[in-house]
Amino acid sequence: MSSNAFFSDLLASISERGRTLLRRGGPPDAKQDASELIALCEALLSGRGEASGTAIAREVLDRYRQLDEAGRLAFFETLARSYGPDRERLSQAIEAWRAQPSDHDASDLHFASEPRRQELIRRLNRAPGGTSELVALRADLLDLMNGHDDLVGLDRDVVHLLSSWFNRGFLVLRRIDWQTPANILEQIIRYEAVHEIRDWDDLRRRIDPVDRRCYAFFHPALVDEPLIFVEVALTEAIPTAIAPLLAEDRPLVPIERARTAVFYSISNTQKGLGGISFGSFLIKQVVEELRRELPKLENFVTLSPVPGFVAWLKGASDVPVSDEERTLLENLEKPGWFEDAELATKLRAVLEPLAAHYFLKARTSKGRLIDSVARFHLGNGARLERIDWLGDLSPKGLRESAGFMVNYLYRLDDIEKNHEAYANNGEVIASSAVKKLLKGEGRRLLDMRLS
Repeated sequence: MSSNAFFSDLLASISERGRTLLRRGGPPDAKQDASELIALCEALLSGRGEASGTAIAREVLDRYRQLDEAGRLAFFETLARSYGPDRERLSQAIEAWRAQPSDHDASDLHFASEPRRQELIRRLNRAPGGTSELVALRADLLDLMNGHDDLVGLDRDVVHLLSSWFNRGFLVLRRIDWQTPANILEQIIRYEAVHEIRDWDDLRRRIDPVDRRCYAFFHPALVDEPLIFVEVALTEAIPTAIAPLLAEDRPLVPIERARTAVFYSISNTQKGLGGISFGSFLIKQVVEELRRELPKLENFVTLSPVPGFVAWLKGASDVPVSDEERTLLENLEKPGWFEDAELATKLRAVLEPLAAHYFLKARTSKGRLIDSVARFHLGNGARLERIDWLGDLSPKGLRESAGFMVNYLYRLDDIEKNHEAYANNGEVIASSAVKKLLKGEGRRLLDMRLS
């Protein structure tokens, strides 16, 4: 940490000296426009000096932050339109390749096809704090991309570079506990995306007891900013509901009796790194960490939400329900419907087979699984182990998933095989219990048609 701080301070000093050399001192004008920023970008790309380049990169990023939304959109559109490959150089490389293909010509063709904006982004990354600000810039780009298809190529280039800078080799796994600095703990509270952390006491219940763990990935360029974190409960058996895990008065599980590690919440903290996957690495490394610490652990499972289920029930055209069942499902809008035992039993008979259909059969127009959480865990090689009726009775759980949760099982010997089945054939590896629910649906539909 201290060496990183030393070099950061040194880089900042070089940057400020470079500004003096360039005679660009003083704060940027609050009324910036994209054209002034583009002129600085051209200067950055044409420059060769390290000090001046660092200074210009820092100033580009400073002035970018001064732009309003319209100015940022104009800046991004210029990068997308005017900072592609050097067409003349690319044409010459293509002709050389066609005339006499060789490894050398292939290399020339590769580098000639690179957009100029990639080199610009690399040079911006040399500024003090540049990596963090480029992540924030990409978050702005994501906000502005809706309806602007011309920005897709720019986003692809930014992601290409961020994926290299944030690859697994640079990530550091750290355990989060009550001794972790407060500024990091505050981010855990702020970015928890699955089960809200209400206050500091709630946070302490999740990370401090002997049967709780929390781990996060960090990057050397964002020292005090977790990129993604996972919360883990150590239990005796595989849980079917979230409330007992989060209860204030829950009994602690003696560590020697713990046989199951439950990943019940995974949250990303950096919007600008969206689409760059860390989760699969995080889960697998945490599994290895827990196995070393607690060799008696037998099961590694999730207790996961089903965020798209109700939306699918309401909006999809292929939901296999009768008109009578559709009318019954309208009861999901009633507050406290799950407290009516008779109504809940009727709804369960309809909803459980539909949940199995949702995971095993339902697809988007592009042939992908509808549920993003399912895509994540199945793509990592997990098995859909169990569908948990009334696993989440929170307002969010009832609103998004009709109270359902699911367990994905990470069986280490099967991870690679399951991943290959899903990645290559789109096959959902599921337990016999889940498949039986789907068979129950088939019998129910047959009865409905014959009646």
